Amino acid sequence: MPKTPVWKSIATALTSEIAAGHYRPGDKLPTEAELSARFGVNRHTVRRALQDMQERGLTHARRGSGVFVMAEPTDYPIGKRVRFHQNLEAAGRMPAKRILTLQTRPCDRDEAEALQLKPGDPVHVYEGLSLADNVAVAIFRSVFSADRFPDLLEDLDHMGSVTRALAAVGVKDYTRASTRLTAKTATATQALHLNISEGAPILRTVGINVDTDGCPVEYGHTWFVGDRITLVVEG
Repeated sequence: MPKTPVWKSIATALTSEIAAGHYRPGDKLPTEAELSARFGVNRHTVRRALQDMQERGLTHARRGSGVFVMAEPTDYPIGKRVRFHQNLEAAGRMPAKRILTLQTRPCDRDEAEALQLKPGDPVHVYEGLSLADNVAVAIFRSVFSADRFPDLLEDLDHMGSVTRALAAVGVKDYTRASTRLTAKTATATQALHLNISEGAPILRTVGINVDTDGCPVEYGHTWFVGDRITLVVEG
């Protein structure tokens, strides 16, 4: 009877521990050095075991960070009302946002067209990370008219929620007027923020939200990690 390769035995042991709940989705596995010491093998053997697990979709490697247990993708509805916190909570995940940038600057042509402004008009820009259970799932950029909402940046800084910040400046409800979805690959900067490899698949959405009068209030871009979010288009 042929002997089972050592790397395969290591992969089987780690797979069993994941199945038993010793490592949960999103958890980081021990380092190659730690696994080498545990199993009494060299790093090449451990690396082969980890490669096998990644090929089977059990783990994924983040450059410079380590190897992590693959989480089940979260369904994220794209419909008339796109609300990050509500969508994640409905999927049983814990939502959070981390601010990267809050600034006011002149708008470009695409922003002007989307928000019905003139190129060069001032806009507020809110950029950040969207997290589910403390794992980054997307990078977003939201753009708003600075003339219409002069105090919005302060509200965004304090509240961390577009819905609540807009409500504070008088927009009690808003809906999605349009959404465009495009497959992309992660840039170096995006990969760094999202803890994925440069060139990894991501999904970009470009959306315009309007108030109850049909006037644009938000022009947004979101870049979702392809294997952490499943976009569900609702009618």
